[in-house]
Amino acid sequence: MMKLSEIVEKLQLEVKTEGEKLDAEVTRGYASDLLSDVMANSQEGDIWITMQTHQNIVAVAVLKSLSAIILVNNRIPDESTINKAQEENVPILTSGLPTFELVGKLHQLGVTGA
Repeated sequence: MMKLSEIVEKLQLEVKTEGEKLDAEVTRGYASDLLSDVMANSQEGDIWITMQTHQNIVAVAVLKSLSAIILVNNRIPDESTINKAQEENVPILTSGLPTFELVGKLHQLGVTGA
């Protein structure tokens, strides 16, 4: 397991939500852009990689007790998404990398999907 703050530092992710719980443990990773897929297959503690930016991603993260959401491809979350994430204490992070590359880097850090 790895702390979210370590992942932020090592992958140079930008934190979009102020004062969020970056000391959370990331148990594994999950990458998908389909909310129904994430609801069905992610697990508590997962870090979720997606390109979705609307506030429904926060609801899914809360429902599944995910450790954080990483938006890829320089996606910027909607203001309503940031506000909802701060209300719900869900860290939203961003990366300029495409999903494939970011997942590879997470795997190199020891974050697996199993």
